[in-house]
Amino acid sequence: MRPFSDISIAQRLAAMFALAALLVFTLVGATLYQVLENQIVRYQRAELETKLRSVAGSVAMCDTRARWYKVQDKVENLTSSDRSIRIWAWSGDAGFRIGGGEPDVDVPRKGDHGMGRLWLDGHSAPYRTLNELIPAHGERPAVRLWIGIDSWPYVSALRSFVLALVVLGVVGTALVALLGHWIARVGLRPLQRLSSEAQALSPSNLSQRLQPAQLPPELGHLTGAFNGALDRLEGAYTRLDAFNADVAHELRTPLTNLMGQTQVALSRPREAAQLEDVLQSNLEELERMRCIVNDMLFLSRADQGDIALDRVCVALAGEVAKTGEFLEYLLEEAGMRLRIDGAADAWIDTALFRRAMTNLLHNAVQHATPGSEIVVELRNGGEGARVAVRNHGSSVASEHLERMFDRFYRVDAAREHRGERHHGLGLSIVKAIAVLHGGEVFASSGDGATTVGFSLAAPAACAA
Repeated sequence: MRPFSDISIAQRLAAMFALAALLVFTLVGATLYQVLENQIVRYQRAELETKLRSVAGSVAMCDTRARWYKVQDKVENLTSSDRSIRIWAWSGDAGFRIGGGEPDVDVPRKGDHGMGRLWLDGHSAPYRTLNELIPAHGERPAVRLWIGIDSWPYVSALRSFVLALVVLGVVGTALVALLGHWIARVGLRPLQRLSSEAQALSPSNLSQRLQPAQLPPELGHLTGAFNGALDRLEGAYTRLDAFNADVAHELRTPLTNLMGQTQVALSRPREAAQLEDVLQSNLEELERMRCIVNDMLFLSRADQGDIALDRVCVALAGEVAKTGEFLEYLLEEAGMRLRIDGAADAWIDTALFRRAMTNLLHNAVQHATPGSEIVVELRNGGEGARVAVRNHGSSVASEHLERMFDRFYRVDAAREHRGERHHGLGLSIVKAIAVLHGGEVFASSGDGATTVGFSLAAPAACAA
């Protein structure tokens, strides 16, 4: 027997159609059978009542033994030649009896409409009976009158009806199954076409999509959702490919420096001081590689949601001030000042928040005019806190603003070869931290001022 998972959709639908048809045929057949049986029983009772009234009237008018023969003649006339109608009369006087001994009639059951059942030898079906007691009149004593009708013709008719219902039900179910299978195959042809198109998809052609034209609405929605998934996969694949190329490029530079410096150092004997300089330079390159790897691991964990937040409700101004103190030497070296404007409270992971602020301030110092002021604006809004870092310097073109938070992206490509220690992941980490806190990043530039920042969601108000 095949597993259920190996059965095609058309076969499953055909089987369900067949089961539904069988259930309907069974219910309809059972209902028709009950109706027909009930009508047959009513017909039997009506016929028995008619004949019983006729015979009972004759018995009631008989008051002498001599006139009893008229009752016997009437019973003989009413009794059919095929013995399908039988009449019995029983009294204490043997001269006022018809049909032999007193019949042994079963008590009427539910659904018999008050008719008893009498089983006679040689009959495969019982007689349905009605009886009546006629009071004594003249010489005639009280007489108990029974009249019975053979139920075999009706039983036979019901059996034939049931057989016809069974045959028609089986044939009808088979026809419904065959038609259902054909209908299902016709209805599933668009799905088969989509399956063929899906099998033709290839990694070598990432832009290929399923064609939703001339499809039922259900499959049109499915095709749209599938094409949307392909769009997202293509975007992810493109970003991953670009990311891999950027990683290879970023790691290649320090590795090339390490190998070049080491080869030069080994080309001839060196003094200890010279070797120490080479090792110091190599250590700086290794430190750069370590930073790249750590940042990449952080971004990977952030993308997977594998970073647990230890949130506390704090005043953001205090956290920004602590970050400014940490970068005090860098600010003094560039002759810049840090000013905090506004205030805001939020539930944050302080370590991640300080990391984001460190990256934003590093970015501001890197691109600000020496001796200028860096302003950190803090605002509380209905959707949460907003942190913005503004510096004065060259404006950033709009096409760069859209990609500032992409990994390894640099506004000034020339900085890649100036010994710049930053590797283009700082703002990407800011974006990841903002997303972890339920916020988003933003950037704007104009009139010599550039603002870069992020928002924080407000899951709950801080306690006073």
